[in-house]
Amino acid sequence: MLTLAFIGLIGGLITGVSPCVLPMLPIIFFAGTTGRPEPLGKRAEGNVLVGERKRAARDWRPLRIIAGIVVSFSLFTLTGSVILSALGLPDDFLRWVGLIVLGLVGLGLIFPALGHLIERPFYRLPKINRKDSGAFVLGLGLGTLYVPCAGPVLAAITVAGATGHIGWRTVVLTISFAIGAALPLLVFASAGSRIAQRVKAYRDRARGFRIAGGVVMLVLAVALAFNITDVIQRALPSYTSGLEQRVAENKTVQGALAPAIGNASTELSKCTPGAAVLAQCGTAPAIQGTQQWFNSTPVTLSELKGKVVLIDFWAYSCINCQRATPHLLAWDTAYRGLGLQIIGIHSPEFAFEKDAGNLAAAIRSAGIRYPVAQDNNLATWTAYRNQYWPAKYLVDANGVVRSIKFGEGSYGQTENQLRELLTQAHPGLKLPAPVDGTVKADVAGKDLTPETYLGYSRSENLKGTGSLAPRKTATVFGLNAYQPNDTYSLGGNWIVGTQNVTSTAGSQARLNYNAAKVYHVLSGHGTVTVSIAGRPDRTITVNGTPNAYQIVDNPTVERDTVTLTYSPGVSAFTFSFG
Repeated sequence: MLTLAFIGLIGGLITGVSPCVLPMLPIIFFAGTTGRPEPLGKRAEGNVLVGERKRAARDWRPLRIIAGIVVSFSLFTLTGSVILSALGLPDDFLRWVGLIVLGLVGLGLIFPALGHLIERPFYRLPKINRKDSGAFVLGLGLGTLYVPCAGPVLAAITVAGATGHIGWRTVVLTISFAIGAALPLLVFASAGSRIAQRVKAYRDRARGFRIAGGVVMLVLAVALAFNITDVIQRALPSYTSGLEQRVAENKTVQGALAPAIGNASTELSKCTPGAAVLAQCGTAPAIQGTQQWFNSTPVTLSELKGKVVLIDFWAYSCINCQRATPHLLAWDTAYRGLGLQIIGIHSPEFAFEKDAGNLAAAIRSAGIRYPVAQDNNLATWTAYRNQYWPAKYLVDANGVVRSIKFGEGSYGQTENQLRELLTQAHPGLKLPAPVDGTVKADVAGKDLTPETYLGYSRSENLKGTGSLAPRKTATVFGLNAYQPNDTYSLGGNWIVGTQNVTSTAGSQARLNYNAAKVYHVLSGHGTVTVSIAGRPDRTITVNGTPNAYQIVDNPTVERDTVTLTYSPGVSAFTFSFG
C-alpha cells in the first residue's frame, strides 16, 4: 500500500507543476482574499494591525480550500459519473456548478454586500468559523474545474471509476494523487492569504486587492467556460512530459497499476511502447462498446483490411492530446488517399467529456475529419490495455498491431512507421515527402533535427569517412572533427546492416543535433558512453530487444554535438528528437 501511495503522490506532484495547472494558480492565489472583511482596529508598528499578524499566523483558509479540492477531485473523479447518472443530471453538470461557484466568489469580492449574502447560508453550519465559512465550499467547486494533465496514474484512476472497479487500491491511489497535485496549489493559496492579511490593515489597498481578485476569478471563469485557457496551454512546452514518461515506463509503476489494465489482449504486451522498429503484437482488438460515431457511420476493423489503420486514443480537454492533433490532421491529409485510415477513440478523463455535444464542438473546433468513436465506458480503451492520453496504435493491412506510442512526441518516427506499412501493403506505392518527420518546429520556432537512420537502407545524412554498403565483415569509419549541423559520422569498426549498424572494435558515433531531447534506438548487450563537451560522461546499459534510450535531456532546445562510444555487440538503429 505504501508503494501505491508513493506512486500516486509522485504522479500528483508532477501534475501539480505541469502546464495544465496554470489556469488554477491565479484563482488559488486570490482565494485567500475571500474571507469576511475585518473591521479596522488600532494600528501599530508601521500601520499594520498587531492582531492582524496573529491572525495571519493561524489562517486556515488556504488549507480548507485545498482540502475542498482534494475531496471534490477524489470523489467526483471516481464516482462522478455514477452520481450524475443516478440523479439524471447531464455529464457536464459538475463543471458548470464549479464555474458558477467561481463566478459568484468573484462577484462577492468585487461587491462585499453580495459576498456576505453568498456566505450567509454557511454561517449556520456547526464548527465553521465565519471568517472561513466559504473556504471549503470554494475548494469543492474548484475541484470540479481541476483538469490535470493525463498520465498513467490518472489513467488507472479514471479506468477504475468508469468501469466501477473501485477497490482499496484505487482509493489509495486517488487520494495520494489528489494530495500530491494539491500541494503546489497550497503554496500559492498560502502566499495569497499572507498578502491579503497584510493589506487588510489599509482599507483602500485591501479594497483594491479584493476587486483585483474578483476580476481575475470572473475572467478565468469565462475563459474556462469557453476553453480559452487551452490556447495558452497548447502554446507552452510540455516541460513535465519527460518526468511523466519516466513514471509511465517504470516497471514498479507498471506492476502497481497492472490491475487497472486487465488481462485483455495480452499479445499487445509484445510491443514496447515508443520503439522505433515495427513489431508483431497480435490481432488488433475490435472497436467495442461505443456510444456514438462522428464524421462517419460505425466503423469496424474487419472492413478496413487492406488499409493501414492508426487508432488514436484521446480526450478533448487533454492538453497533451490537443498538441498531438495537428500531426494527425497532417497525416490524414497526406495519406488518406494512399491507404491510411485514422480512427479517433475518444475515451474521456472526466464526466463532462462524456457529453456528445461537447465532443462534437471539440471535433469541429479542431478541424478533425476522420472518424471518431465515443468510448464513454472505456470499453475499447480497456480492450487495448491502454494507459495514456494520447496513445497511438498502428495496425497493418492484415489487422495486426505493429507499433504503440504513449504520450506526445516522436511524430517523425510514427510517420515513418506508417509510411513503411503503407509501402508494405502496396508495393511500388509512391509516397509524398514526409509532412512531419523531415523538419518540424518546436514551440520556440526552432527547427529540430530530423529523425536520423543509421542502417544502409535509409541513411541520408552520414557526413564522415567510410561507406555504408552492407557486408558481413566490419567496415572502418572515421569521425568528422567538425560535424556539420544535423548530421552524424561513425568511427572505428562497424558491421553495416539494412536497418542498423552493429559495433565491433573501437566503435563510435558523433551526432550534431538541435533539440531538447535526443533518443537513440539500440539493441543487443553492452554499454554506450555519452560524451558532451562541458558535461560529465554518462554510461547507458543496453540489454535486450530494440528500445529507445534517452541520451540527451535538456529543458530547452539547443544546438550541440554528442560523441558516443559503444562496446562490441550493440546495434544502433536511429536517433530521434524532441
